[in-house]
Amino acid sequence: MTSALDTHLGYWLRYVSNHVSQAFARRLEARGVTVAEWVLLRQLLDNDAAPSRLAGQIGLTRGAVTRLADRLIAKQLVARRASETDKRAQVLSLTAAGRDLVPALAAAADANDAAFFGHLPPAERAALETALKDLVRHHGLRAVPID
Repeated sequence: MTSALDTHLGYWLRYVSNHVSQAFARRLEARGVTVAEWVLLRQLLDNDAAPSRLAGQIGLTRGAVTRLADRLIAKQLVARRASETDKRAQVLSLTAAGRDLVPALAAAADANDAAFFGHLPPAERAALETALKDLVRHHGLRAVPID
């Protein structure tokens, strides 16, 4: 007998993940950014960084980071400058507008989490988070989810 779709844990993970991700994407779209752009903006909040370093941190190619940066530069949320230590290298940083926007985007992420997971008792939410983090560690997952 062939198992039904809904007998697979992966089915339920994807089902919830799709809805959580799509709702978050809509929240960010209302602010004029994509999920991938949000990830890059959030990384830059803590430190200015070279595209190659960002690529390693979020699991994208350097080219993908450059394309994201180009879009954010066009939106005047990110600036690119030559590295002070290596004039051949570039460094990305948030503009004032980008620095002002990131907390609002983080609040949208918090609201999205609350909308989907806020009804769970704290112990269940903690257990779910622990189980998911354990799966990430066990399988050596590295790339930050951006889509």
